[in-house]
Amino acid sequence: MSRFKKKKGGGTPAISTASLPDIVFMLLFFFMVTTVMRETTLLVENTLPQATEVKKIEDKSLCSYIYVGAPVAGMKSKFGTEPRIQLNDAFRLSSDVQEFVAAKRESTSEEKIPQLITCIKADVDAKMGLISDIKQELRKAKAFKINYATYERVE
Repeated sequence: MSRFKKKKGGGTPAISTASLPDIVFMLLFFFMVTTVMRETTLLVENTLPQATEVKKIEDKSLCSYIYVGAPVAGMKSKFGTEPRIQLNDAFRLSSDVQEFVAAKRESTSEEKIPQLITCIKADVDAKMGLISDIKQELRKAKAFKINYATYERVE
């Protein structure tokens, strides 16, 4: 018969790090997929007004944004200081709003078209005449759901 000896002072085995790169790449892939990049670059100054009755929009993917305000500092020499309309990443005229709404409708599935919302993010100093022109064009485009972006007033 053979003798069995007990190990004395063996200690605990080292932790295996073989799966560590897999975990790191899974986390990296997760954050790359779930991160949302900013879709448009603001070319206008956009200080939103304050309001008391504020509601959050549930599905922001159904929103198309119209930005109204004076051009940012780098653009003032080229475009002046009067408030302008920004659709996507370019300055446009109020007559281009119908085409903008039509493009959003085309890129949206049929069942979600009635839920589309046009969000106007107008600067505090924007003239109401320009906002009224945008609203008239939205009526012509049959885009009747309009949201005005504001900050909630803290009292």
